[in-house]
Amino acid sequence: MNALNQRRLPLAVFSFLLLGASLAACANERGATAESPPTGEVAMAPAVAPEMASARGFAVESKVAADQVQQPPRGQVSDAVVPSMIIRNGNVSIQVDSMELAVTAVRALASRLGGYVGNVSTSTGEYAVRSATLELKIPSARFDEALSGMAPIGKVEQSNSTAEDVGEEFVDLTARVSNSRRLEERLITLLATRTGKLEDVLAVERELARVREEIERVEGRMRFLKSRVSMSTLSVTVHEKAPIVSPDNPGQNVIADAFRNMWRNFVTFIAMIISSLGVIIPIVALLTLLGWWWRRGRPKAS
Repeated sequence: MNALNQRRLPLAVFSFLLLGASLAACANERGATAESPPTGEVAMAPAVAPEMASARGFAVESKVAADQVQQPPRGQVSDAVVPSMIIRNGNVSIQVDSMELAVTAVRALASRLGGYVGNVSTSTGEYAVRSATLELKIPSARFDEALSGMAPIGKVEQSNSTAEDVGEEFVDLTARVSNSRRLEERLITLLATRTGKLEDVLAVERELARVREEIERVEGRMRFLKSRVSMSTLSVTVHEKAPIVSPDNPGQNVIADAFRNMWRNFVTFIAMIISSLGVIIPIVALLTLLGWWWRRGRPKAS
């Protein structure tokens, strides 16, 4: 029995040592796997001189920055909520008794609604109906009040309004400005932290100037859209009545023209009589002379 136990003891010790060696090998393999780079990745190359790295990668990095920044994240524009931006315009034609009073009333209406009168044009020709056209700038929230306020001024003959939604365009412009801002910051960082060839520096500066010009142009368009949305345009035309209209000359007063023609004909007749005296007087004088000579030469009756 003791001999059997003595034989089993070395075998158990050998098994225990073999198990410990296996565990140690597995641990080493795991550590080596964790320290090694993942499959497909390239290890970092040794650092080179800063001047050489800048000269070779200056223009390339600016191009990569432009490609990365100019592309908006997927779904950014399509998923954005389009704001309610409506541009409203209108035209109104009013028949009034007095053009001057109507123009004053339209100006007062615009001032009362918080707007103002822009362009003004008038027409007062000899054979034309007196009229005036005023361009009103009214806050968009009170555009309907401006339309309804035209009825007390005179007889509204024509009224129409249009609405243009520019919300989608405004969202697109906002995204373009945001992307251009990020690209501008990236280019400024490149200019501040990198030194390279003069050609590369000038190329980045030209790209920066182009980006800033694009930002200013887009922001100008956005300001224009905001101003058009906040203030609506209403064109108002007021004209007087045409008293008696001739079919040949619209706006012509035929009664007044008849009196004028009568006076002109009378003056013309008097002028013709005066002009004919230059012929009538010599003829009468000649006939009088011939009659006197004939009576003198005729023998007297005894």
